[in-house]
Amino acid sequence: MAKKLLGIDLGGTTVKFGILTLEGEVQEKWAIDTNILEDGQHIVPEIIEAIKHRLDLYGLTAEDFAGIGMGSPGSVDIVNKTVTGAYNLNWAETQAVGQAIESALGIPFAIDNDANVAALGERWVGAGENNPDVVFVTLGTGVGGGIIADGNLIHGVGGAGGEIGHIIVEPETGFACTCGNLGCLETVASATGVVRVARHLAESYEGDSSIKAAIDNGDSVTSKDIFVAAANGDKFANSVVEKVSFYLGLATANISNILNPDSVVIGGGVSAAGEFLRSRVETYFNKYAFPQVRKTTKIKMAQLGNDAGIIGAASLARQFAK
Repeated sequence: MAKKLLGIDLGGTTVKFGILTLEGEVQEKWAIDTNILEDGQHIVPEIIEAIKHRLDLYGLTAEDFAGIGMGSPGSVDIVNKTVTGAYNLNWAETQAVGQAIESALGIPFAIDNDANVAALGERWVGAGENNPDVVFVTLGTGVGGGIIADGNLIHGVGGAGGEIGHIIVEPETGFACTCGNLGCLETVASATGVVRVARHLAESYEGDSSIKAAIDNGDSVTSKDIFVAAANGDKFANSVVEKVSFYLGLATANISNILNPDSVVIGGGVSAAGEFLRSRVETYFNKYAFPQVRKTTKIKMAQLGNDAGIIGAASLARQFAK
């Protein structure tokens, strides 16, 4: 019987699991809540318990699996299989994740950063079409990224390769970022960043707009509200989307001028805006990209949605199937 892969996508609110074929087809998937209480000490034991329970349920044993792959927030040491500084999991101290899971389940284990893992998923069976050169940008609560060059994930010497959210797009006058710099892409293109841009532009906007009115009233406004209003012809919301697209176009052109990937794939919650956002980002990308890059690198929207994490995590375990 062909071996299977197990993918784990560890997030701050849920842990998603998937059992996949070696070709990347999801056969089963489930999720549990992430228990971050007491310094996140229950997370790994509950992951092990959830896997054991499912394997019993499906009549599977360790022998049926080539390996387990996992995507985690925080700084991931892929050699020692540890995670440090995943603050949304309450993991301030280094966690020996791999050691615990391997010894409990008897299945080889691999781990990487969650944005890198989502990049691997999209590259393998999503918009990247298994091309060896793909850049993935995820627009969520923050802006993450993963770079696959010549078939390899780029980690860099300190594990910070692919920090696309920290490309500076507005030096000196930009918004303060949690990293300590000003004007990072994350401050203007994440879900909260889009709203921040809207608040900033609302100060000087004179015309009628439901979004501007909501901001002025102190009502809560989401990035989705802004995209919906823009699509429905709200001129102010439209100017916000235009500004965000400029920042994304500038950043993706800069990455592509260095790497010339087959495609830059945009995913994450904000990417639900779809073609409405993609085509605008492409316009600015074309403006700032080197001529040969403009001709050969494509701007695409992600295809796998919430499954990118488990699929990409499972792809990490393919190394054990050889």
